[in-house]
Amino acid sequence: MGKILAVATHATDDQTKSTAAFVTAIGALGAGKEVSIVLIGEAAYLAKVEVAKSVHGVGFPPLPELIEQVVVGGVPVYV
Repeated sequence: MGKILAVATHATDDQTKSTAAFVTAIGALGAGKEVSIVLIGEAAYLAKVEVAKSVHGVGFPPLPELIEQVVVGGVPVYV
């Protein structure tokens, strides 16, 4: 099984980029890959519930929905 590390470096400053790490992780789960997420820099603010609730990247579901899928999938998230 391959391993994937999805890295987020943005939060509300670029909502689409901040969402991409979570979309990547969900896709990796669907492909049977082992995946983790790392929140670096601005992205560390995504660990705050109120910040995460305000993020909705273009073309993606709202971040709280993606976080729920990541949690259900057992994906480790490192801050």
